[in-house]
Amino acid sequence: MAAVPVELFEHTAGGAIWPGFGFLLWGTEATVREGRYRWVVVVAVVILAAGYGVMRWWQGPQVYGYVIDSMPLVQTVVATGRVATVSRTRIGSEVTGVALDRLVEEGDTVEPGDPLLVLRADDIAARVRQAETAITQLETATRPLARVVLERTEFELAQARRELERRRALAARSLLSSEALEQAREAVRLANNALEAARLSATALAPGGVEEALLRDRLAAVQAELDKTVVRSEVSGTVLTRDVEPGDLVQPGRALFTIALRGGTEIRVPLDERNLSRLALGQNAAVLADAYPDQPFSARIDFIAPSIDPQRGTVEVRLAVDPVPEFLRQDMTVSVNIETGRRERVPVIPNDALGEVQGDRAKVWMLRDGRLQRQTLTLGLRGLVMSEVLAGLEAGDRVLADVSAPMQEGARVRFRQRVVPLSGIREGEDTGNEPPVRFD
Repeated sequence: MAAVPVELFEHTAGGAIWPGFGFLLWGTEATVREGRYRWVVVVAVVILAAGYGVMRWWQGPQVYGYVIDSMPLVQTVVATGRVATVSRTRIGSEVTGVALDRLVEEGDTVEPGDPLLVLRADDIAARVRQAETAITQLETATRPLARVVLERTEFELAQARRELERRRALAARSLLSSEALEQAREAVRLANNALEAARLSATALAPGGVEEALLRDRLAAVQAELDKTVVRSEVSGTVLTRDVEPGDLVQPGRALFTIALRGGTEIRVPLDERNLSRLALGQNAAVLADAYPDQPFSARIDFIAPSIDPQRGTVEVRLAVDPVPEFLRQDMTVSVNIETGRRERVPVIPNDALGEVQGDRAKVWMLRDGRLQRQTLTLGLRGLVMSEVLAGLEAGDRVLADVSAPMQEGARVRFRQRVVPLSGIREGEDTGNEPPVRFD
């Protein structure tokens, strides 16, 4: 097909004008028609793009946010604490001595009477043998001798009385002087005194008498002192510390062992005083030991200190543990999650949408009719991730997730919903407005 000449701003039977070039184009009729269609498409695309841009500009920037919903809410106070026994006892020695043998180690379980430490006791053992020898001497020598003395004095008294009677008879016939008679009377008196002394001695030395009781008491005292050279446990529990080694000089008043009494275990948690209004006796808690993260156990608040630590600004809370897990150890570090409140179904808002939080008041960016509006809320329970809305929002309302974004009241925005973080806060994530409930 022959080419058709086309002049600028003119139409011919076989061609068309291509605007915007300002020079003569030569082409077939099909080529000219194709160029016209391309130009129409380009113009349409430009118009559509401009219209889309204008519409986006009119709608405002895209923002992310949450849709308020009603759901169950649990308020918790999270803290770190340590395991402690309700009571401990410190055991020492009542006598001075050199440690000979230590019989227990840390972690051993002991019962009342179990030996813990043996002291060298050679001198005390010698005194015990002396006391035992004294009792043996009493039984085998002193007591029989006293009976012999008693019998002899009885015989001597009887002989002195017979002699007195004989001399009286002689004196009656004037065959004996009064002086000799007086000597006989004195002999009877002395023999009678000797018999009385022998009877008293025999009574004191008799089985169960005063002398035997005295010797046995002396033996018991020395044996008790000897028994004290073996340091024994007075309670049932677990040995926490032992501060003595063989060869150490042990003196009264020095604590040698610390024993945690069996049957009472608690967790001591220092909580920020700002949480005091949320705490109450009997509140339940979930506890997780750092050493056993897959074995949680339960506890409950048993004590809230009546005073605040002025240096740290904390209040001590003690949680009772019952039953006590077998793996729990003294001074073990645990994480405590105390449940301080629960709601079955209430409107809730993620904490990162809250701004200017003061007590139970907060502000949010709320979307109404496509425009931003600053809204004041009244909050109820505060959790780690979500908070209860008492007033200011209802289920279905939309709020911005980034409360710190530079926005203007009444500005148009395009809302895009973000998933509510129901699973909790990931480690290391900063919510920006997490309530003060996590402390070490």
